[in-house]
Amino acid sequence: MYLHVSEIPPSLLPLLYPFLPSLATLSYSCTLSHSAGDTRAPEDRGNWTGRLDFLLSCIGYCVGLGNVWRFPYRAYTNGGGAFLVPYFIMLAICGIPIFFMELSLGQFASQGPLAVWKISPLFKGIGMGTILIVSLVAIYYNMIIAYVLFYLFASLTSDLPWQHCGNWWNTELCLDHRVIKAGNTTLPVNISNTVSPSEEYWSRYVLHIQGSSGIGDPGRIRWNLCLCLLLSWTIVYLCILKGVKSSGKVVYFTATFPYLILVMLLIRGVTLEGAWKGIRFYLTPQFDHLLSSKVWIEAALQIFYSLGVGFGGLLTFASYNTFHQNIYRDTFIVTLGNAITSILAGFAIFSVLGYMSQELGVPVNQVAKAGPGLAFVVYPQAMTMLPLSPFWSFLFFFMLLTLGLDSQFAFMETIVTAVTDEFPYYLRPKKAFFSAVICVGLFLMGLILTTEGGMYWLVLLDDYSAGFGLMVVVITTCLVVTRVYGKRRFCRDIHMMLGFQPGPYFRTCWMILSPATMMALLVYNIIKYQPSEYGSYRFPAWAEALGILMGLCSCLLIPAGMLMAVLQEEGTLWERFQQASRPTMDWGPSLEENRTGTYVTSLAGSQSPKPLMVHMRKYGGITSYENTAIEVDQEIEEEEEESMM
Repeated sequence: MYLHVSEIPPSLLPLLYPFLPSLATLSYSCTLSHSAGDTRAPEDRGNWTGRLDFLLSCIGYCVGLGNVWRFPYRAYTNGGGAFLVPYFIMLAICGIPIFFMELSLGQFASQGPLAVWKISPLFKGIGMGTILIVSLVAIYYNMIIAYVLFYLFASLTSDLPWQHCGNWWNTELCLDHRVIKAGNTTLPVNISNTVSPSEEYWSRYVLHIQGSSGIGDPGRIRWNLCLCLLLSWTIVYLCILKGVKSSGKVVYFTATFPYLILVMLLIRGVTLEGAWKGIRFYLTPQFDHLLSSKVWIEAALQIFYSLGVGFGGLLTFASYNTFHQNIYRDTFIVTLGNAITSILAGFAIFSVLGYMSQELGVPVNQVAKAGPGLAFVVYPQAMTMLPLSPFWSFLFFFMLLTLGLDSQFAFMETIVTAVTDEFPYYLRPKKAFFSAVICVGLFLMGLILTTEGGMYWLVLLDDYSAGFGLMVVVITTCLVVTRVYGKRRFCRDIHMMLGFQPGPYFRTCWMILSPATMMALLVYNIIKYQPSEYGSYRFPAWAEALGILMGLCSCLLIPAGMLMAVLQEEGTLWERFQQASRPTMDWGPSLEENRTGTYVTSLAGSQSPKPLMVHMRKYGGITSYENTAIEVDQEIEEEEEESMM
């Protein structure tokens, strides 16, 4: 039995200091006498070892491949420079508030995406849905890194293999436009029916997609791709071997070096002839596009996926922070830095595309593509037109490698942390072995992506694994935190951590603007649903059904988790729902010295009155955070008095 501090008059607290050793002994003996289970404490989760580990990890996680191959394309197709208006508005309405919410949840509880739902066990299915989504994304995301490694190795030559026609994989449609231009001859064929050497290298050599008739015919494994995938998983495992203690050091390089390469590519790009043609095409504002709802939806989608909200990575990284880490400041640094990086990448990409369009004598919109088409076809072709083309090609793909690895670190750390926090006694001491098991398992599941028809499976995973299911997870999280757990209680928790409460901006966004925006995104995606396709290939009905089921699974885990939580409670159905929706007794800060107010006596397994001792020191006003504890207690007392009136 615990004595709640609110029952002790503050004036008597100093008189209790001489008796604290006796209280400690009594509490410890009582705990032992009433404990029937194992009293061993689980192994410590650990924390970031450097001051910049968390910040750089978040930057590396958010700034990924999408900043290079999605944002520039979305910008120029949705109004050019005018696209920045809805982009920054959606960043303020949806991106920053949800980003801060995830960081706050993780840092306050120091738990992963599953254990954090002690905040409301009824909705633990949200955490299970998150893990399913992240696992599916990690499978195909590492395959993209494998493609990057393939091109990286192919760049280690004096003559890039996709530079000319005449190779065994080329067809009669292959046309080296530079040769035609240099010869100053009349084109013998219709140029629209020709294929560039880089496109045939990608489809016919790297993928060998001609060996597959479709998604139902995967064909043979491409062993060169399989080895690249194995190398990719090996790199990821070695970097997360010791958790955040190892990955937190790797990001000092992987999160900063891409900026150096990006600046180098930008400087080289803007000095090329015709570069300003591409930049003008990229940034020329078309304000009439702002009247279209599609532009605003596209801006929100770019923010949603670029910041990585809902994947659990932000929550996981924040869970390794110290309790008073200033995540409010970090939120603005990462989100605004991510936006600026996207804009900067657009300049680097379109300056080269402008040069490429001038060399080929075609408009910019005929060479501009998004996604893998930009990274593995268009930009490699542009590299062949530059002096020292292997050098620039190597730099470009090395930048993509470092951008991709950061995000993959976050995905893997999310999965490992989530499961080990659920079983801390068994898995934390064996975290390195468990990480190896996860990496091997995901590698084996990703082998189908290394086949001749693997690109069809990759497109299916990309379209459905983190589509409407991810939006449902984020919307539900926002509603549970603000309405089930309570906006006032959540803000009080943040006050306990940071020393101040979120202002009206965050509260309004959490309660109204952010959920409404994400609901609009979800409805838009459902209404504008289009079947998956890759080039001219249309996916069969069974593949579409499989993709939809993949997205639905993460949603269905939410009601499944609710059912499990209700069955574990007692009483009538309504009473079970009420009990399951309340925070568990051990919800709150993981360390005793950080537990104040209602959290003082609720830490499971506590074998000393340390929370009581710490809380008594709070009344002495030793530090600003201890004064904050007094304010939080006063707020709790005022709320209790209001509820009794």
